[in-house]
Amino acid sequence: MENTYKLTEQGFQKLKDELTNLKEVDRKQNLEALKEARAQGDLSENAEYDAARDEQARIEARIKEIENILKHSEIISSSNNSKAIMIGKTVKIKFTNNNMEREFTIVGHLEANPLQGKISNESPIGKALIGRRKGQVLTYKAETGNEIQVEIVDIK
Repeated sequence: MENTYKLTEQGFQKLKDELTNLKEVDRKQNLEALKEARAQGDLSENAEYDAARDEQARIEARIKEIENILKHSEIISSSNNSKAIMIGKTVKIKFTNNNMEREFTIVGHLEANPLQGKISNESPIGKALIGRRKGQVLTYKAETGNEIQVEIVDIK
């Protein structure tokens, strides 16, 4: 059974753009680097050739990885009018212990980047929020083991 990768439309497009860049720019630059390194003669002690081959392997592996993700991805539309929290929705929560508010978007694990305000639907707080509605108060267990109570202030 293959994994299905849940992606927002932006995340899907970002991967397609990276794939295009890898195939049309990075691959060509790498081929030039390989040609130049080969032209220097003895390949057995040619560090530039080894580096170019390593880079070629990295590029080809990433191309395969992205192609697999795109082939097995499910695009989650954030334009859904549902009032419940789901992937693609932006959520504002208030921590009840200190009244601090945070806003973030719930995304699939491949797009998660907490520093950019994108949390995974598979994270403890992401799992706890999915399916909930504005005004609900819930408690979830954080990675630290602490139980944290939050109130859902807004869903966009």
